[in-house]
Amino acid sequence: MTSRVPILDIGPFREDEQSPNARAFVEQLQAVCHDHGFFSLVGHGVSTATNERVQALARQFFALPEPQRLAIANIHSPQFRGYTPVGHEHTRGHPDRRDQLDIGHELPQVSLAPGDPAWLRLRGPNLWPAALPELRPAVEAWIDAMEQLGHTLCRALAVALGQREDRFDAYVTPRPEALVKVIHYPAAQHAHDRQGVGEHRDTGLVTFVLQDDAGGLQVRLDEGWVDIPKVPDAFVVNLGEMMQLLTSGYFAATVHRVVSPRPGSERVALAYFFNPKLEATLQPFELPSALAADAPGWESADPGNPILANYGENSLKVRLRAHPDVARRHHRDLLAASDG
Repeated sequence: MTSRVPILDIGPFREDEQSPNARAFVEQLQAVCHDHGFFSLVGHGVSTATNERVQALARQFFALPEPQRLAIANIHSPQFRGYTPVGHEHTRGHPDRRDQLDIGHELPQVSLAPGDPAWLRLRGPNLWPAALPELRPAVEAWIDAMEQLGHTLCRALAVALGQREDRFDAYVTPRPEALVKVIHYPAAQHAHDRQGVGEHRDTGLVTFVLQDDAGGLQVRLDEGWVDIPKVPDAFVVNLGEMMQLLTSGYFAATVHRVVSPRPGSERVALAYFFNPKLEATLQPFELPSALAADAPGWESADPGNPILANYGENSLKVRLRAHPDVARRHHRDLLAASDG
């Protein structure tokens, strides 16, 4: 398959948001995000050295002996943080063939009181590998750089939607609800079972993916599944359900997946999710009339997977479904409530 996913350069917007080149970038961004919401982003300002450092440490983490990785397995974390072994995360009810390390903002364990929202359970500490102490400072530095990029891109998206540049700020300040996934895709064992991660839409605002040369990331466009090849010094960017809600579907969350590498190869990627605060309840923007006329509505096309306007509820819904072992161990009351 040949990719028709474009490459966009945010550099001119970062340098001067009012320049002609910045306006040209915003026009491209609007067209691409309205068309399918998947693109490669260059000129982003995150140093090559920073990216290469986290990629190298990611490979070192997955090379650790399995007992050292399992010592921080996410089954120990009510926040769904830590290491997920292969087959322990599910997409659309099927196990994904990947293992990963989930990391969020480092916060104290939350003491819940009666009546507190259930999504508060998602806030708390990370689980870091004792055998690789270099990983934590490198990932935290990467998160800081990605957060700055997320704010900049959202300013451009706001302009593309006919809004004030700071239109997203109410949902992502003082900090967005960041999530990092450090992901390893081992080679497929069987030709008929290549679900690295099954087809899905992301739940938040914007996702940035730093991928290697192995390939496998695909987006579903009109012509079917399209490969997203690696572009040097680029992030793959896609939009999530919260962006779909805010724009009444003018910018839609796009379905994508990862196909497992073929025998003899592997894939390592890092994904940074720039999301609203958990407590944020989103309302659609008032779009300019020309855009509103082409906005089909924000509701999910899948009745079994509704989009919830409160981001905390939308995120918790997915985590409970994707990690059934963690849910059974730490959140049986929520599972019982949903069954009832």
